[in-house]
Amino acid sequence: MNSENNIIIIGGGLAGLTCAIHLLKAGFGVTLIEKNLYPQHKVCGEYISNEVLPYLKWLDADPAQLNPTEITRLFVSSASGKIINTALPLGGFGISRFTLDHFLLEKALQNGLAFINDTVNSIEFKDDTFSISTAKNGLHNAKIVIGAFGKRSSLDQKLERKFIQKKSPWLAVKAHYKGNIPSDLVALHNFKGGYCGVSKVENNLINICYLTDYESFKAYKSIPDFQNKVLYKNPWLKEIFENCIPMFDQPLTISQISFEKKEPVYNHILMIGDTAGLIHPLCGNGMAMAIHGAKICAELTIQFLNGNILSRTGLEEKYEKEWSRNFKSRLAIGKLLSAITRNEILFTLLLNLLIKFPSVLPKIIKKTHGKPII
Repeated sequence: MNSENNIIIIGGGLAGLTCAIHLLKAGFGVTLIEKNLYPQHKVCGEYISNEVLPYLKWLDADPAQLNPTEITRLFVSSASGKIINTALPLGGFGISRFTLDHFLLEKALQNGLAFINDTVNSIEFKDDTFSISTAKNGLHNAKIVIGAFGKRSSLDQKLERKFIQKKSPWLAVKAHYKGNIPSDLVALHNFKGGYCGVSKVENNLINICYLTDYESFKAYKSIPDFQNKVLYKNPWLKEIFENCIPMFDQPLTISQISFEKKEPVYNHILMIGDTAGLIHPLCGNGMAMAIHGAKICAELTIQFLNGNILSRTGLEEKYEKEWSRNFKSRLAIGKLLSAITRNEILFTLLLNLLIKFPSVLPKIIKKTHGKPII
């Protein structure tokens, strides 16, 4: 099979599907290639800041249809159990990737998306055209290719991206649970070597997702053993795990998560979502950033295809500039906060400061979040 396309999006996660819906709404044909089937669970914090709600409604993809959990408060605990809490400046909502990604796919299909369930083997750019080779469906040509293939992919290796060459120590674990926790709360509980996010999603389910470094994890025999001997030292986490019932047969895991700098444009591919850059989960804003980045990419792609941006170089420069303007400082602050959180002495000092001056915490939150997207 050899197909000609204006736009191909590789990856059908949150960013890829959002970008597809926007481009389809503008009247452009979009082909999306995704190797997995829907619906599926993904390792994710599953909290979204309300900053993206106006944009999702504009896309006719209002998540209110999915009965998400409304979240208005943040609760933070140290590894020893010392706490601080605050109202979230904008608030947010909890929704599982299992439900949201499938919902967005259905919206995209209703708008005319050409969906291909296949694995991309290679991407080449020559004579102002992309050639994409896939495992089952052969060769596809396109004028624009948008990369939305996640945190870490075999495509990153094939493209020889810099971040993939460096080994990363991070491991993430996620599962859903049944239990009794406040519905309006997103909690961040620290433990030695990592931190754990806890909040409700739809259907009264609790999403628990934690990030740890491999050096801390490898000394233990299993995930339950690690949780019992490390996470349980935080009394809040001990109480949550002991009083919640797991809904998965086994937790989901992902390793080699990289928070190194990534290129928003690489080999002329416009990168979005985690493919463009990953904020530390403790900031709780990765999903909103993925949606916002998809919007920026879609808008500039539309301008380019309509002739308002005159060259591919102009498109790429504008995208890099807009991506940096919106996300560079957020990523830097997220990296700094992660470093402080992993240092027990520094985190204790920060927590004591925030307890004494509670008005500072909402200001820190705002530094990792954006304003409502109108």
